[in-house]
Amino acid sequence: MIEVVRPGPLATVQDLGRPGHAHLGVPCSGAADGRAFRLANRLVGNPESAAGVEFTVGGGALRFRRPAWVAVTGAPLPVRIDGRACGMNAPCRVSVGGLLELGHPRFGLRSYLAVRGGITVDEVLGSRATDLLSGLGPAPLAEGDRLPVGPTAGLEDILVDAAPVVPLPEVPILRITPGPRDDWFTGEALTSLTSATFEVSPESNRVGVRLTGPRLERAREGELSSEGMVTGALQVPPSGLPIIFLADHPTTGGYPVVAVLASADVPMAAQLRPGQRIRFRA
Repeated sequence: MIEVVRPGPLATVQDLGRPGHAHLGVPCSGAADGRAFRLANRLVGNPESAAGVEFTVGGGALRFRRPAWVAVTGAPLPVRIDGRACGMNAPCRVSVGGLLELGHPRFGLRSYLAVRGGITVDEVLGSRATDLLSGLGPAPLAEGDRLPVGPTAGLEDILVDAAPVVPLPEVPILRITPGPRDDWFTGEALTSLTSATFEVSPESNRVGVRLTGPRLERAREGELSSEGMVTGALQVPPSGLPIIFLADHPTTGGYPVVAVLASADVPMAAQLRPGQRIRFRA
């Protein structure tokens, strides 16, 4: 059992989400940075799908009521166990009553905690993920919450003492392919998309990353019927400023999608901080 001493600005239980329900209007959700989340689980011998905790801007503190192996990945931040420094991207041992504390990242936004055995809160539609848009899954963590941990028997042995991780770039370049509605935009808008620099708005969250920068002007007016949306879609509302859809995005939308991120670059988009500059490359 783990007790939440301090959740930080936002901490949620996540796994790999609940895919396969979009036709019912249920988003996939799950860890926003799936690459970092999977690594954390592998480091402690869990299946990649085991539930863990996603911390936004760090700041959390957890008390362990039984010994455990843990790993913290994602946005780099100070990690301490009973006051002693513990490395990122590496398995660490927590003793009975041990206190794990997270600082705040200088770069990136979301960090992930995996516990050997996984967090075993109740499932909703086959997933333990918190979906902030639909409200499915457990509520964001609060002080005093208790998180059950699953059994460790039969799990893979812990064989790696640390994992090398590529540092986050100062100005990420996100790769895109043309979207299903790129013909709704002028040639100048498409040129601006891949030549201008955009900035991440403070109004961003797990649903999407809102951007400020040059307006993407339409070549045609009118309304678009709602259609299916995918993670990584760049939807452009009437403001002309694109939104990158992340894990908790709605399953449908009525604004045109000018482009879609390469799936390999979605984890990088999930680490974008307000005020950070980014660029796109076709």
